[in-house]
Amino acid sequence: MTPPLPRTRLLGYGVGSVGTGVFSALPGLLLLYYLTDVLGVAAGLAGLVLVLPKVWDMLVDPVIGVASDREAVRTGHRTRLMLTGALTLPVLFAAMFAAPALAPVWSAVWVGCAFTLATTAFNLFQVPYVALPAEISPRRDQRARAMSWRVVCLTLGVLAAGGLAPAVVESAGGGRAGHLVMGAAIGLVLGAALVASTAGTRWIIGRPGPRTLGPVAALRAARGNKAFFRLALAFALQALAVSVMLAAAPYVAVYRLDDYGLTSAMFVCVVGPSLVAVPAWSAAARRFGTVRCYLAAVAAMTASALLLLPAVLSERVVPVLAATGLVGLCYAGLQLLPLSLLPETVREDAGRSGQAQAGTFTGMWTGLETGAMALGPGLFAAVLGLTAFRSAEASVAVAQPAGALAGIGAGFTLLPAALFLASLPPLLAFRRGNPGDHPLGRTGPAPETEPGHEPDTDPGDRSAT
Repeated sequence: MTPPLPRTRLLGYGVGSVGTGVFSALPGLLLLYYLTDVLGVAAGLAGLVLVLPKVWDMLVDPVIGVASDREAVRTGHRTRLMLTGALTLPVLFAAMFAAPALAPVWSAVWVGCAFTLATTAFNLFQVPYVALPAEISPRRDQRARAMSWRVVCLTLGVLAAGGLAPAVVESAGGGRAGHLVMGAAIGLVLGAALVASTAGTRWIIGRPGPRTLGPVAALRAARGNKAFFRLALAFALQALAVSVMLAAAPYVAVYRLDDYGLTSAMFVCVVGPSLVAVPAWSAAARRFGTVRCYLAAVAAMTASALLLLPAVLSERVVPVLAATGLVGLCYAGLQLLPLSLLPETVREDAGRSGQAQAGTFTGMWTGLETGAMALGPGLFAAVLGLTAFRSAEASVAVAQPAGALAGIGAGFTLLPAALFLASLPPLLAFRRGNPGDHPLGRTGPAPETEPGHEPDTDPGDRSAT
């Protein structure tokens, strides 16, 4: 029997998610507002700036995944790509919020170029990093433990980003100067977390193969994994919904609650409950089944998003913060449960295709996720454009028309609820294909894994029958 993973190794893996949480959250939370209300970029152009870099990411992430697998076949590790991303991302992140004093169009070009380079650097780290859980242990219960640590660290990163970054902007004077200071400070946090995790995961042996594949051959070998693609589609739709809510939060704080500083409070209310909810969702998944709990989390998240609408329309702080806290309890499930299922679908596919390629699958997963996270601000920007939102530089006070105020409320609540609801069909199809409902949907004995691996053992992770 393989021994349990020590906490030092779990922490070495999990700390990387502090950095990934920071980068995943902040562009969606602040970059659209920075473009429209600090740089004076029109909402439509701002949305385009946020979407186009992610189109590039969706194309390049699978290639990064294949390159990660090829590196692991040759060296037994995925360290080189992770370290490259960890060292370059901090500088590029700071550049995103360091646009020079140019005309709004040229400021948008600056931000778009910096964002494209930063997201590419991020994915050089993120894609191989997400592949590691499939290789961190031959035991299913230990892979689930690693994911719990990852989600807790992710929560801490998101919490730090959303709670502290707007406060840093305000304390540094707001506007261009405040965002410049914030970008430099957060860049240092990113670098520390990603470099620490790169060093802390060098012990993990990459086990793809048995042969190296080019991008076309790798994707051809992966395309029969229906469980993965159903799960990835459901998760991408949910990531899209969350990114819409993140992009809308500063607008709700400014134009419905009349206090930009409440952006931090709203963010803490969404993310903070995860510190308590992650262990609860993990325990529930062990008892009732991962997919059942995932379906329950999606349904509860849809209802919570709808409950936000009357709170926002009341324009009262306490109801809005209470409703966002309820969203946070559900959000923890949407983070933990699909990420617990992902490495199991990857390992399962090795038996079908004869080729273990964790990096290829996580490259596709990350591409879908990052594309969704970028499309969210673009969707919300489209709502602003359709409802006649008035953009202006930070020094100019603008009164928004009633239609724009209504669009801000609907974009924060109804649009995400519809996207959460749309994620249910692919998730139900995933469950139908895996009817037993444990992390891979079986109730029988754990299967033999790909050659060279021990059988999975997870006696506590089966639902009662």
